[in-house]
Amino acid sequence: MQTTILLITLVLMAGVLTLILRTVRATDGPAPSQTVNRTRSWLIWAMIAGGVIISVASLREWPHADAGGDALVVNVTSGQWWWDTDTTEIPLGQQVEFRVTTEDVNHGLGIYDPDMRLVAQVQAMPEYINKLVHTFDEPGTYQILCMEFCGIAHHDMTYEFDVVEAN
Repeated sequence: MQTTILLITLVLMAGVLTLILRTVRATDGPAPSQTVNRTRSWLIWAMIAGGVIISVASLREWPHADAGGDALVVNVTSGQWWWDTDTTEIPLGQQVEFRVTTEDVNHGLGIYDPDMRLVAQVQAMPEYINKLVHTFDEPGTYQILCMEFCGIAHHDMTYEFDVVEAN
């Protein structure tokens, strides 16, 4: 996915650069004609409209959106140097809303799949509840690891839960 986004960005940058160069070249010599001015105005408004459309389209699936009413709520609490949740089994394919907080210092909650690939993350902060919405599409034992150095036993701050087939 990131490669696709990179290629699209490079193509769009090349297009914008081409338009800028054509505009600059049109300013050489005598004063521009009425047609050139209209063309410039049209190009500028087209770029603005295109930028707005691309921005809105790319932000459509905002990752911090609230979960739907049927999401499973999992409360996650942390402290130096532990994690605790109110469940250890999550149904496969169920949208989950993790509500994450900490009792002491900031922690970084990272959820890793059975192959130890990071699938989701959120910051745990004292006196604040951050929400992380995620749907697990692979069964297995997942791990929660702290992603922000929080003291001498940071490396022991782990927790496991299972994603299981719904009955």
